[in-house]
Amino acid sequence: MKKSALVKVAVLAMVSCHTNYNMKAISSIGAPKAIGPYSQAIQYEHLIFLSGQIGLNKETGKLEEDFKAQTIQALENIKYILEAAGSDFDHVPKVTIFLTDMKNYSVVTEIYKKYFPDLKPARSVVQVSNLPKDALIEIECIAVTKLI
Repeated sequence: MKKSALVKVAVLAMVSCHTNYNMKAISSIGAPKAIGPYSQAIQYEHLIFLSGQIGLNKETGKLEEDFKAQTIQALENIKYILEAAGSDFDHVPKVTIFLTDMKNYSVVTEIYKKYFPDLKPARSVVQVSNLPKDALIEIECIAVTKLI
């Protein structure tokens, strides 16, 4: 192997090792605990990667009844996790929404606008065949921390 290739491999290895030390799990007592082997969010330096949130009510442990209520609850869960990470909806540049029925697109958009009244993040909406716990919607996002 050439010397320049060895240097590149060594640098990549050091960066890889270094990045693991800069990651931390974020957990909010306001949102339901993760329902699988994952974190509610992971923070890497100023970036915050939130796991998908469904309309699971922390108090009851059950999904909210209808699509509108599940959407609001998922966004409230996200709000709690963002707060735990030192962020908020004004610091979210990307949102991904998973729907089991694209006919709900306009409903989610109306609710979504209340949580993102000023800054409109980049957004993808995808229809899927099924979601955990038979939820009707799941929302994930990427945020940045507030700079002090």
